[in-house]
Amino acid sequence: MSSLGKPRLLGAAFVSAFLLSQLAAQNPPAVPPVPPPPPSLLGFALTGSTTLGSQYIFRGLTQTDGKPIVQTELDLVHPSGFYLSTSLSNISWFTDQNLGTASAPVPVGSGSSAGVEVDVFGGYKLGFAKDWTLDLGIYRYLYPGSFDRLVVYKNPATTEASLGLSYRWASLKASRVLSGAAFGVASAGGTTYLDLSLAVPLGETGWTLLAHGGRTSFASGSGADNSPLDYTDLRLGVATELKGCTLTLAATYADTRDLASDHQTPLYANAMGRNIGKSRLTFTLAKNF
Repeated sequence: MSSLGKPRLLGAAFVSAFLLSQLAAQNPPAVPPVPPPPPSLLGFALTGSTTLGSQYIFRGLTQTDGKPIVQTELDLVHPSGFYLSTSLSNISWFTDQNLGTASAPVPVGSGSSAGVEVDVFGGYKLGFAKDWTLDLGIYRYLYPGSFDRLVVYKNPATTEASLGLSYRWASLKASRVLSGAAFGVASAGGTTYLDLSLAVPLGETGWTLLAHGGRTSFASGSGADNSPLDYTDLRLGVATELKGCTLTLAATYADTRDLASDHQTPLYANAMGRNIGKSRLTFTLAKNF
């Protein structure tokens, strides 16, 4: 090639580069949009979630007698570590436990029922060292409803304090009832719950292995012996992200007893004769917003 041809090639290259730069300016490469920050209230970030599930399991016990649930939660989180939350769920366990029996049914219009659980809880989370978190919290479990006649339980409203310690995917939490009754059990102030939970990422698969063990120990007071209500619950499951939602499938087991030693007083058997603990399989789909 002669030296006279080089300027032509350089000029053509310059024009091509100029045209490409103009096209790039008119059609810039797609950049993933940065998600907007969550709304805030007095410096607290406001987030929440909605959950659909095959049933509501709380500490190994079905709260809906195996029926589907809809739940929602709102969370206020401050950068300093303080948080305040509230949640709402349909339930049936309290109504199911207070339907009476075939030999002594509750008269129509005089029964006790509660179809909704409302939780209000808050606390403070402190991060220290690397991947360690200390969580101090207080919970108030509310059950709006009617309490005209109680066959087994008392008003189930309960207040609890909790202390949790977590490291990466492992957490240990201890809770203690501050109110005089614990979820409807009279003279049970001081009842405790110890919870060890794991959420282990399974490599790069996008799946998380869930494992949990808990122990409920009922306190006794005023001459009452609530120890027959003590039980252990276990949970094993998996979770993954699916189109912006969290899909969870978990098996649970609670070694709850149907009746007391007199074979007459119900413990965890509801009015339909079904134990609200034992073995269960639960599916949930949660969406954060």
